[in-house]
Amino acid sequence: MAEVAAISVVIPVYNEVKTIGEVIRRVLDCGYDTEVVVVDDASSDGTRDYLEQLENPKVRCYYHAVNRGKGAALRLGFAAAKNDYVIVQDADLEYDPRDFRLVMEPLVDGRADMVYGSRFLGGPHRVLLFWHYLGNRLLTLISNILNNLNLTDMETGMKAFRRDKLTELKLSADRFTFEPEITAKASRARWRIYEVPISYSGRTYEEGKKIGWRDAVTAIVAIAYYRFLD
Repeated sequence: MAEVAAISVVIPVYNEVKTIGEVIRRVLDCGYDTEVVVVDDASSDGTRDYLEQLENPKVRCYYHAVNRGKGAALRLGFAAAKNDYVIVQDADLEYDPRDFRLVMEPLVDGRADMVYGSRFLGGPHRVLLFWHYLGNRLLTLISNILNNLNLTDMETGMKAFRRDKLTELKLSADRFTFEPEITAKASRARWRIYEVPISYSGRTYEEGKKIGWRDAVTAIVAIAYYRFLD
């Protein structure tokens, strides 16, 4: 494992009452000195009720009065984070906090400012949804062309940052367009970007996956916007 470091794990959550408790448990058991920052994006399924009953000094919860999207939730979480390293963790069980050691290593040893946990670099993954996989690869390809990068997984839900670098960026995307925004702006700022393989336990739409083809179309527009207009 990389040198032990204090990390802030930001978890944006929307209607994940069935998984948020287990995700928090796994994050706290990840092997690092960890603070957990949960931002509930106006859930309506009991997620907020669950979070309000939590009594753990390592977990701080914030709440949106109305649904604003993943990007808005992450901005609030980033502003609240206190430790030198920040990791984004989705509120479902698709990403495994045991992989934090992989995304943290290039940060702690000073090689990277930002690390992408890639689902497509050979880590174990659930075999699922060809068209979703193809959409992710297409979005990454377009982003790579416009930003002159060679990522394999721009849309990954596990990203890690040095907090001092993260606070330099002016982020504005409210929804899933956070992914192309952070990629374009990190590239433009000439951050040292690394990518490492992580495991992935994807969900079907019946199991709760929320991203669809409309989000992919929106992401393509966002990639162009953050490259040329923002």
